[in-house]
Amino acid sequence: MQNITKAIDAIKNNEMVLIYDSEDREGETDLMIPAKTIRPEDVAYMRIHGGGLICTVLPDEACARLGLPFIADVLKRSPDLVQVAKGALQYDSRSSFSLWVNHRTTFTGIPDRDRALTMRKLDEIMESAMRGEPVSFSSEFQSPGHVAVLRGAKNLLEERKGQTELSIVLAMLAGINPVTVICEMLDAKTGYALTREDAEKYAHENNLIFVDGEEIAAGLVKG
Repeated sequence: MQNITKAIDAIKNNEMVLIYDSEDREGETDLMIPAKTIRPEDVAYMRIHGGGLICTVLPDEACARLGLPFIADVLKRSPDLVQVAKGALQYDSRSSFSLWVNHRTTFTGIPDRDRALTMRKLDEIMESAMRGEPVSFSSEFQSPGHVAVLRGAKNLLEERKGQTELSIVLAMLAGINPVTVICEMLDAKTGYALTREDAEKYAHENNLIFVDGEEIAAGLVKG
């Protein structure tokens, strides 16, 4: 449990950590950082050292209050696209993807500065919604955009043990807003995800904390 304690401390300090899901799932490691304080240089770090899709994670209750659906449910409303939404995932029962958005004050939405702003604004509107304040998602954000929003499972790890849910739980254990930014770590040499061994080596060499899904789940039970 030493790694989970260190990971919680890092998240409290708005530092980046590495989260590994499990061998029997994606078998991938994601870079993860709180959305509340994310900076353009953090987005740059993720795209350079992670290389995967950079996504913002929101908890289910917040998405429900903001009216953010699972994109698969939107596709199922169209007779022509319903089959698109029926793709079978080999590692899970469903995808956590919601909308792709830009904050309305951004220009193109894709530069590191634009994406960081959109991510911070997602944290802000989630916090307002969870306080019961009246919010208008469409007045702040537009879609399509360049920040992928992931909607966490309602029952978190009881329902789904993806990086989405693991990052929410880790944020909860750290006592911060459960809005996070995650990015898969890819391997340019193999064309696949970075192995656990290489991810742990990277964490050690770069003074970052590596924590796996089992440790996070155990921390939730203990907490």
